[in-house]
Amino acid sequence: MRKPRDFDTELKALADKAKALKERRVRQLGELVAATGADALDTDLLAGALLDAVAMQDAATREGWRKAGAAFFRSKQRKPAPRSERHAEGALPLEGGAASH
Repeated sequence: MRKPRDFDTELKALADKAKALKERRVRQLGELVAATGADALDTDLLAGALLDAVAMQDAATREGWRKAGAAFFRSKQRKPAPRSERHAEGALPLEGGAASH
């Protein structure tokens, strides 16, 4: 005779796994913020920059960000860009893709 499945235990195990994955994702996001130097930004500024990035529809701008991010992860030192090379508003260019320095 087959042993009946314990759905409650399986659901709890899945919930625990989902919680651990979410915690890992949040921890990695915090590590990324610190590694890029964005932890030096005011939290309101960082939140605004991230909201703009999420809302950005310009494919060329997004591709530029993707390439910069990929280069960051490929570099061995993973240092943030020097202040003179960063955009004035933190991490995002101004509307139209041109940054004012």
